[in-house]
Amino acid sequence: MAPGFPDPAHRAGQHGGGTAIAPPRLVYLHGFRSSPRSFKAQLLAARLGELGFAGCFACPQLPASPAAAVDLVLRDIAPRRTDTLVGSSLGGYYATWVAERSGCRAVLLNPAIFPARDLASHTGVQRMYHSDGAFVFEPRYLDELAQLEVAAPTRLQRYLLIAAKGDELLDWREMVAKYRGAPKILLDGSDHGLSDFATLVDRVLAFAGLGGGAIDSDPPAEQT
Repeated sequence: MAPGFPDPAHRAGQHGGGTAIAPPRLVYLHGFRSSPRSFKAQLLAARLGELGFAGCFACPQLPASPAAAVDLVLRDIAPRRTDTLVGSSLGGYYATWVAERSGCRAVLLNPAIFPARDLASHTGVQRMYHSDGAFVFEPRYLDELAQLEVAAPTRLQRYLLIAAKGDELLDWREMVAKYRGAPKILLDGSDHGLSDFATLVDRVLAFAGLGGGAIDSDPPAEQT
């Protein structure tokens, strides 16, 4: 899973001397202490490969600094309106900020709503989930998170919220309140990491227009 889309032709939609319609792309933004080794990212990459869309997927390793993380996405991915971000937890918070600026779609998996509040007790040295690597989450990053808050998301049909009532870390009711009016899949049970994500992969890809058909512009209002 490359951090971006290294082929300039793929990124710009230019092929040879003419202009071609670039296919939609799917970009996974992982959560706090996570990485491109996230099992949800792996599932999405594998399914896209099966469908012949392997080149349409990216999952960058996001830096600890929230400001640097969103700058990386804007610079290296440069989302287009036809693209879809899939943001998990803190990645969902970032995805909302980027979607509001780029016009792309976003699938939000148990997104963080108030990360500056929730991560206030997590400053200092942190360990990565998928390796023995360590990083420092600096106190100033809390201010950066506050600067990225989107008070009221717009064009709510561009978002698909997937929230689990069984989330043991974040309150699903805050998620539903934040994205009220957006298409949503509300899971009765599950957990913060969405251990049952395999059952949702095709729904995510359909919303992104990468499921072998047209973009799913009317996903179910609720699924339990």
